Amino acid sequence: MSGGLRALRRRLLPPIPDAIRDDFTMLRARRVETQTPVMYLMLLATTPTAAWAGSADLHWGIKYGMPALLAVLCVLGLIENKISRSRHLSLRRAQLIVRKTASVSGWVGVMCSSWAVINWLASPTSNHASFAMIIAMGALATAYCLSAIRFAAVLNLVIGVVPISALMLASGRPAEMAAATSLILGTAILVRFILQGHAMLVDLLQLQQQTRDLANTDPLTGLANRRALDARIAALLAKGEDAPGFRLALLDLDGFKPVNDRFGHGFGDKLLRAVADRLRETIGDGGLVVRQGGDEFAVLIPPHSPLSAAPLAERILIALVRPHVIDGVPVNVSASVGVAQWPQDGARADDLFEFADRALYQAKGATLCGPTTADPVAVTA
Repeated sequence: MSGGLRALRRRLLPPIPDAIRDDFTMLRARRVETQTPVMYLMLLATTPTAAWAGSADLHWGIKYGMPALLAVLCVLGLIENKISRSRHLSLRRAQLIVRKTASVSGWVGVMCSSWAVINWLASPTSNHASFAMIIAMGALATAYCLSAIRFAAVLNLVIGVVPISALMLASGRPAEMAAATSLILGTAILVRFILQGHAMLVDLLQLQQQTRDLANTDPLTGLANRRALDARIAALLAKGEDAPGFRLALLDLDGFKPVNDRFGHGFGDKLLRAVADRLRETIGDGGLVVRQGGDEFAVLIPPHSPLSAAPLAERILIALVRPHVIDGVPVNVSASVGVAQWPQDGARADDLFEFADRALYQAKGATLCGPTTADPVAVTA
Protein backbone atom coordinates (compact mmCIF):
# COMPACT_ATOMS: atom_id res chain seq x y z
CA MET A 1 0.00 0.00 0.00
CA SER A 2 2.78 2.39 0.91
CA GLY A 3 4.47 1.65 -2.42
CA GLY A 4 1.25 2.50 -4.24
CA LEU A 5 0.93 5.77 -2.33
CA ARG A 6 4.52 6.68 -3.17
CA ALA A 7 3.90 5.94 -6.84
CA LEU A 8 0.73 8.07 -6.76
CA ARG A 9 2.61 10.88 -5.05
CA ARG A 10 5.39 10.76 -7.63
CA ARG A 11 2.80 10.89 -10.37
CA LEU A 12 0.89 13.82 -8.89
CA LEU A 13 3.93 15.64 -7.43
CA PRO A 14 6.98 14.60 -9.51
CA PRO A 15 10.31 15.19 -7.76
CA ILE A 16 12.69 17.90 -8.96
CA PRO A 17 15.46 16.48 -11.20
CA ASP A 18 18.81 16.52 -9.41
CA ALA A 19 20.49 18.46 -12.23
CA ILE A 20 18.32 21.53 -11.61
CA ARG A 21 17.49 21.12 -7.93
CA ASP A 22 19.73 23.95 -6.75
CA ASP A 23 18.61 26.30 -9.53
CA PHE A 24 14.99 25.52 -8.74
CA THR A 25 15.52 26.22 -5.04
CA MET A 26 17.07 29.61 -5.84
CA LEU A 27 14.22 30.47 -8.20
CA ARG A 28 11.58 29.50 -5.65
CA ALA A 29 13.26 31.56 -2.94
CA ARG A 30 13.38 34.65 -5.17
CA ARG A 31 9.72 34.27 -6.10
CA VAL A 32 8.74 33.71 -2.48
CA GLU A 33 10.59 36.86 -1.44
CA THR A 34 8.72 38.78 -4.15
CA GLN A 35 5.24 37.35 -3.57
CA THR A 36 4.98 36.87 0.19
CA PRO A 37 4.69 40.64 0.90
CA VAL A 38 1.47 40.57 -1.14
CA MET A 39 0.22 37.68 0.99
CA TYR A 40 1.08 39.47 4.24
CA LEU A 41 -0.58 42.71 3.10
CA MET A 42 -3.69 40.84 1.99
CA LEU A 43 -4.00 39.01 5.30
CA LEU A 44 -3.26 42.19 7.23
CA ALA A 45 -6.01 44.04 5.39
CA THR A 46 -8.62 41.38 6.24
CA THR A 47 -7.90 41.12 9.96
CA PRO A 48 -9.94 44.19 11.06
CA THR A 49 -13.05 43.08 9.19
CA ALA A 50 -12.56 39.49 10.34
CA ALA A 51 -12.39 40.59 13.98
CA TRP A 52 -15.47 42.77 13.51
CA ALA A 53 -17.39 39.91 11.86
CA GLY A 54 -16.56 37.41 14.60
CA SER A 55 -19.36 35.79 16.55
CA ALA A 56 -20.57 37.83 19.52
CA ASP A 57 -20.93 34.66 21.60
CA LEU A 58 -17.25 33.84 21.48
CA HIS A 59 -14.62 34.71 24.08
CA TRP A 60 -12.79 37.92 23.20
CA GLY A 61 -9.52 35.98 23.00
CA ILE A 62 -10.86 34.08 19.99
CA LYS A 63 -12.98 36.88 18.52
CA TYR A 64 -10.22 39.49 18.59
CA GLY A 65 -7.10 37.67 19.79
CA MET A 66 -6.63 35.37 16.80
CA PRO A 67 -7.02 38.17 14.19
CA ALA A 68 -4.70 40.38 16.27
CA LEU A 69 -2.10 37.59 16.43
CA LEU A 70 -2.40 37.16 12.67
CA ALA A 71 -1.84 40.89 12.17
CA VAL A 72 1.29 40.78 14.34
CA LEU A 73 2.63 37.81 12.38
CA CYS A 74 2.01 39.65 9.11
CA VAL A 75 3.86 42.75 10.30
CA LEU A 76 6.79 40.64 11.48
CA GLY A 77 6.76 38.79 8.18
CA LEU A 78 6.93 42.04 6.22
CA ILE A 79 9.86 43.26 8.31
CA GLU A 80 11.74 39.98 7.94
CA ASN A 81 11.06 39.94 4.20
CA LYS A 82 12.48 43.44 3.78
CA ILE A 83 15.63 42.51 5.70
CA SER A 84 16.00 39.24 3.82
CA ARG A 85 15.75 40.87 0.39
CA SER A 86 18.61 43.21 1.26
CA ARG A 87 20.98 40.28 1.87
CA HIS A 88 22.81 38.10 -0.60
CA LEU A 89 20.81 35.02 -1.54
CA SER A 90 22.96 31.92 -1.19
CA LEU A 91 21.76 28.38 -1.79
CA ARG A 92 21.66 27.67 1.94
CA ARG A 93 19.59 30.81 2.60
CA ALA A 94 17.29 29.92 -0.28
CA GLN A 95 16.65 26.48 1.21
CA LEU A 96 15.97 28.07 4.61
CA ILE A 97 13.55 30.60 3.09
CA VAL A 98 11.58 27.87 1.32
CA ARG A 99 11.36 25.67 4.42
CA LYS A 100 10.48 28.53 6.75
CA THR A 101 7.82 29.94 4.42
CA ALA A 102 6.21 26.54 3.98
CA SER A 103 6.16 25.93 7.74
CA VAL A 104 4.91 29.40 8.76
CA SER A 105 2.23 29.51 6.08
CA GLY A 106 0.97 26.10 7.18
CA TRP A 107 0.59 27.16 10.82
CA VAL A 108 -1.04 30.44 9.79
CA GLY A 109 -3.46 28.45 7.65
CA VAL A 110 -4.32 26.21 10.60
CA MET A 111 -4.96 29.25 12.79
CA CYS A 112 -7.18 30.97 10.22
CA SER A 113 -9.12 27.81 9.42
CA SER A 114 -9.67 27.10 13.14
CA TRP A 115 -10.93 30.66 13.66
CA ALA A 116 -13.41 30.27 10.78
CA VAL A 117 -14.68 26.88 11.95
CA ILE A 118 -15.12 28.06 15.56
CA ASN A 119 -17.03 31.15 14.43
CA TRP A 120 -19.17 29.07 12.08
CA LEU A 121 -20.20 26.75 14.90
CA ALA A 122 -20.90 29.63 17.29
CA SER A 123 -22.81 31.88 14.86
CA PRO A 124 -26.37 31.80 13.58
CA THR A 125 -27.03 30.29 10.18
CA SER A 126 -27.42 33.69 8.56
CA ASN A 127 -23.74 34.53 9.27
CA HIS A 128 -22.24 31.26 8.03
CA ALA A 129 -21.62 32.49 4.50
CA SER A 130 -19.42 35.37 5.69
CA PHE A 131 -16.95 33.06 7.45
CA ALA A 132 -16.87 30.72 4.48
CA MET A 133 -16.12 33.67 2.19
CA ILE A 134 -13.36 35.05 4.45
CA ILE A 135 -11.47 31.76 4.81
CA ALA A 136 -12.00 30.72 1.19
CA MET A 137 -10.66 33.96 -0.27
CA GLY A 138 -7.78 33.97 2.21
CA ALA A 139 -6.81 30.39 1.36
CA LEU A 140 -7.05 30.94 -2.40
CA ALA A 141 -5.04 34.17 -2.29
CA THR A 142 -2.41 32.64 0.00
CA ALA A 143 -2.06 29.60 -2.27
CA TYR A 144 -1.58 31.86 -5.28
CA CYS A 145 1.15 33.85 -3.51
CA LEU A 146 2.85 30.59 -2.49
CA SER A 147 2.53 28.97 -5.92
CA ALA A 148 6.34 28.77 -6.22
CA ILE A 149 6.30 26.30 -3.30
CA ARG A 150 4.02 23.60 -4.63
CA PHE A 151 3.60 21.67 -1.37
CA ALA A 152 2.93 24.79 0.72
CA ALA A 153 0.36 26.11 -1.76
CA VAL A 154 -1.58 22.85 -1.93
CA LEU A 155 -1.34 22.39 1.85
CA ASN A 156 -2.82 25.85 2.49
CA LEU A 157 -5.70 25.10 0.14
CA VAL A 158 -6.43 21.83 1.93
CA ILE A 159 -6.23 23.43 5.39
CA GLY A 160 -8.34 26.42 4.41
CA VAL A 161 -10.95 24.94 2.10
CA VAL A 162 -11.59 21.38 3.27
CA PRO A 163 -12.91 22.07 6.83
CA ILE A 164 -15.26 24.90 5.86
CA SER A 165 -16.45 23.02 2.76
CA ALA A 166 -17.18 19.94 4.87
CA LEU A 167 -19.32 22.05 7.22
CA MET A 168 -21.20 23.57 4.29
CA LEU A 169 -21.84 20.21 2.68
CA ALA A 170 -22.98 18.71 6.00
CA SER A 171 -25.36 21.58 6.70
CA GLY A 172 -28.06 20.14 4.47
CA ARG A 173 -28.94 23.60 3.16
CA PRO A 174 -28.97 23.68 -0.66
CA ALA A 175 -27.42 27.15 -0.96
CA GLU A 176 -24.46 26.26 1.28
CA MET A 177 -24.03 22.88 -0.39
CA ALA A 178 -23.97 24.54 -3.82
CA ALA A 179 -21.46 27.13 -2.59
CA ALA A 180 -19.25 24.40 -1.16
CA THR A 181 -19.34 22.51 -4.44
CA SER A 182 -18.31 25.63 -6.36
CA LEU A 183 -15.54 26.31 -3.83
CA ILE A 184 -14.17 22.79 -4.16
CA LEU A 185 -14.23 22.97 -7.97
CA GLY A 186 -12.52 26.36 -7.93
CA THR A 187 -9.87 24.99 -5.58
CA ALA A 188 -9.28 22.00 -7.84
CA ILE A 189 -8.75 24.32 -10.81
CA LEU A 190 -6.27 26.42 -8.84
CA VAL A 191 -4.39 23.28 -7.77
CA ARG A 192 -4.14 22.27 -11.41
CA PHE A 193 -2.78 25.71 -12.34
CA ILE A 194 -0.22 25.49 -9.54
CA LEU A 195 0.96 22.05 -10.65
CA GLN A 196 1.11 23.13 -14.29
CA GLY A 197 3.07 26.25 -13.36
CA HIS A 198 5.46 24.10 -11.35
CA ALA A 199 5.96 21.75 -14.32
CA MET A 200 6.59 24.70 -16.64
CA LEU A 201 9.27 26.06 -14.31
CA VAL A 202 10.96 22.66 -14.23
CA ASP A 203 10.87 22.44 -18.05
CA LEU A 204 12.27 25.97 -18.34
CA LEU A 205 15.14 25.25 -15.96
CA GLN A 206 15.92 21.98 -17.73
CA LEU A 207 16.04 23.83 -21.05
CA GLN A 208 18.37 26.42 -19.53
CA GLN A 209 20.55 23.62 -18.14
CA GLN A 210 20.73 21.97 -21.56
CA THR A 211 21.61 25.31 -23.15
CA ARG A 212 24.40 25.85 -20.62
CA ASP A 213 25.67 22.32 -21.21
CA LEU A 214 25.75 22.90 -24.96
CA ALA A 215 27.55 26.22 -24.50
CA ASN A 216 30.18 24.58 -22.27
CA THR A 217 30.63 21.27 -24.11
CA ASP A 218 32.79 20.34 -27.06
CA PRO A 219 30.38 18.79 -29.60
CA LEU A 220 32.93 16.35 -31.05
CA THR A 221 34.27 14.72 -27.88
CA GLY A 222 31.66 15.57 -25.26
CA LEU A 223 34.38 17.06 -23.07
CA ALA A 224 34.14 20.50 -21.52
CA ASN A 225 35.28 23.34 -23.78
CA ARG A 226 37.49 26.39 -23.24
CA ARG A 227 34.52 28.46 -22.03
CA ALA A 228 33.88 25.94 -19.25
CA LEU A 229 37.56 25.86 -18.34
CA ASP A 230 37.78 29.64 -18.08
CA ALA A 231 34.66 29.73 -15.91
CA ARG A 232 35.99 27.04 -13.56
CA ILE A 233 39.36 28.78 -13.19
CA ALA A 234 37.64 32.13 -12.59
CA ALA A 235 35.56 30.52 -9.81
CA LEU A 236 38.71 29.11 -8.18
CA LEU A 237 40.53 32.44 -8.40
CA ALA A 238 37.51 34.26 -6.92
CA LYS A 239 38.11 32.44 -3.62
CA GLY A 240 41.08 34.70 -2.95
CA GLU A 241 44.77 34.38 -2.30
CA ASP A 242 44.30 32.14 0.74
CA ALA A 243 42.51 29.46 -1.29
CA PRO A 244 44.30 26.11 -1.76
CA GLY A 245 46.32 25.65 -4.94
CA PHE A 246 45.30 23.91 -8.15
CA ARG A 247 47.06 22.71 -11.30
CA LEU A 248 46.53 23.30 -15.01
CA ALA A 249 47.96 21.00 -17.68
CA LEU A 250 47.95 21.82 -21.39
CA LEU A 251 48.31 18.97 -23.92
CA ASP A 252 49.17 19.04 -27.59
CA LEU A 253 49.09 15.80 -29.60
CA ASP A 254 52.27 14.99 -31.50
CA GLY A 255 51.88 13.31 -34.85
CA PHE A 256 48.17 13.95 -35.19
CA LYS A 257 48.39 15.98 -38.42
CA PRO A 258 50.09 13.23 -40.46
CA VAL A 259 47.45 10.75 -39.29
CA ASN A 260 44.69 13.20 -40.18
CA ASP A 261 46.21 13.88 -43.61
CA ARG A 262 46.72 10.20 -44.37
CA PHE A 263 43.40 8.75 -43.24
CA GLY A 264 41.09 11.75 -43.55
CA HIS A 265 39.25 14.05 -41.18
CA GLY A 266 36.63 11.46 -40.27
CA PHE A 267 39.36 9.12 -39.06
CA GLY A 268 41.01 12.02 -37.22
CA ASP A 269 37.76 12.88 -35.46
CA LYS A 270 37.46 9.29 -34.25
CA LEU A 271 41.03 9.46 -32.98
CA LEU A 272 40.29 12.67 -31.08
CA ARG A 273 37.26 11.03 -29.47
CA ALA A 274 39.41 8.04 -28.50
CA VAL A 275 42.02 10.33 -26.93
CA ALA A 276 39.26 12.20 -25.09
CA ASP A 277 37.88 8.91 -23.72
CA ARG A 278 41.36 7.88 -22.59
CA LEU A 279 41.91 11.20 -20.80
CA ARG A 280 38.46 11.11 -19.22
CA GLU A 281 39.12 7.60 -17.95
CA THR A 282 42.53 8.60 -16.60
CA ILE A 283 41.45 11.75 -14.77
CA GLY A 284 38.01 10.50 -13.69
CA ASP A 285 36.26 12.62 -11.09
CA GLY A 286 39.57 14.02 -9.90
CA GLY A 287 39.63 16.87 -12.40
CA LEU A 288 38.18 18.52 -15.47
CA VAL A 289 39.24 17.35 -18.95
CA VAL A 290 38.87 19.95 -21.68
CA ARG A 291 39.22 20.05 -25.44
CA GLN A 292 40.38 23.52 -26.36
CA GLY A 293 40.22 22.97 -30.10
CA GLY A 294 41.95 20.96 -32.82
CA ASP A 295 44.31 18.48 -31.14
CA GLU A 296 44.77 20.64 -28.04
CA PHE A 297 43.47 19.47 -24.67
CA ALA A 298 43.70 20.69 -21.09
CA VAL A 299 43.29 19.18 -17.63
CA LEU A 300 42.36 21.16 -14.52
CA ILE A 301 43.07 19.55 -11.15
CA PRO A 302 41.08 21.47 -8.50
CA PRO A 303 42.03 21.81 -4.83
CA HIS A 304 41.56 18.74 -2.63
CA SER A 305 41.41 16.45 -5.68
CA PRO A 306 42.67 12.87 -5.21
CA LEU A 307 45.11 13.71 -8.02
CA SER A 308 46.50 16.81 -6.31
CA ALA A 309 49.72 15.06 -5.32
CA ALA A 310 49.91 12.73 -8.35
CA PRO A 311 52.55 13.21 -11.08
CA LEU A 312 50.08 14.69 -13.53
CA ALA A 313 52.19 14.80 -16.70
CA GLU A 314 53.37 11.23 -16.16
CA ARG A 315 49.83 10.02 -15.63
CA ILE A 316 48.63 11.62 -18.85
CA LEU A 317 51.54 10.39 -20.94
CA ILE A 318 51.31 6.82 -19.65
CA ALA A 319 47.61 6.79 -20.51
CA LEU A 320 48.41 7.76 -24.11
CA VAL A 321 51.18 5.20 -24.61
CA ARG A 322 48.80 2.39 -25.56
CA PRO A 323 47.83 2.44 -29.25
CA HIS A 324 44.36 3.59 -30.25
CA VAL A 325 42.52 1.18 -32.53
CA ILE A 326 40.50 3.22 -35.03
CA ASP A 327 38.49 1.25 -37.62
CA GLY A 328 40.78 -1.70 -36.99
CA VAL A 329 43.92 0.37 -37.49
CA PRO A 330 46.27 0.73 -34.48
CA VAL A 331 47.46 4.32 -34.15
CA ASN A 332 50.17 5.60 -31.83
CA VAL A 333 49.80 9.21 -30.78
CA SER A 334 52.17 10.89 -28.37
CA ALA A 335 51.72 14.22 -26.62
CA SER A 336 53.54 17.14 -25.13
CA VAL A 337 52.40 18.35 -21.74
CA GLY A 338 52.97 21.59 -19.89
CA VAL A 339 51.90 21.96 -16.25
CA ALA A 340 51.37 25.14 -14.25
CA GLN A 341 50.68 25.40 -10.51
CA TRP A 342 48.61 28.19 -8.94
CA PRO A 343 49.74 30.48 -7.41
CA GLN A 344 53.45 29.66 -7.80
CA ASP A 345 53.45 29.85 -11.62
CA GLY A 346 51.01 32.72 -12.01
CA ALA A 347 48.44 34.55 -9.95
CA ARG A 348 46.10 35.24 -12.87
CA ALA A 349 44.50 32.89 -15.36
CA ASP A 350 46.43 34.41 -18.27
CA ASP A 351 49.70 33.91 -16.40
CA LEU A 352 48.90 30.24 -15.75
CA PHE A 353 48.05 29.58 -19.39
CA GLU A 354 51.19 31.39 -20.55
CA PHE A 355 53.41 29.41 -18.16
CA ALA A 356 51.85 26.05 -19.12
CA ASP A 357 52.02 26.96 -22.82
CA ARG A 358 55.73 27.79 -22.62
CA ALA A 359 56.37 24.55 -20.79
CA LEU A 360 54.43 22.64 -23.45
CA TYR A 361 56.51 24.04 -26.31
CA GLN A 362 59.71 23.42 -24.39
CA ALA A 363 58.56 19.80 -24.10
CA LYS A 364 58.10 19.53 -27.85
CA GLY A 365 61.79 20.17 -28.30
CA ALA A 366 62.85 17.76 -25.60
CA THR A 367 63.48 14.07 -26.04
CA LEU A 368 62.67 11.87 -23.08
CA CYS A 369 62.94 8.13 -23.27
CA GLY A 370 60.17 7.54 -20.76
CA PRO A 371 58.33 8.99 -17.78
CA THR A 372 60.39 10.10 -14.86
CA THR A 373 59.64 9.50 -11.23
CA ALA A 374 58.96 13.20 -10.61
CA ASP A 375 56.17 15.35 -12.00
CA PRO A 376 58.19 17.68 -14.28
CA VAL A 377 56.80 20.90 -15.56
CA ALA A 378 57.00 19.65 -19.15
CA VAL A 379 57.23 16.15 -20.60
CA THR A 380 57.08 14.76 -24.11
CA ALA A 381 56.35 11.20 -25.12
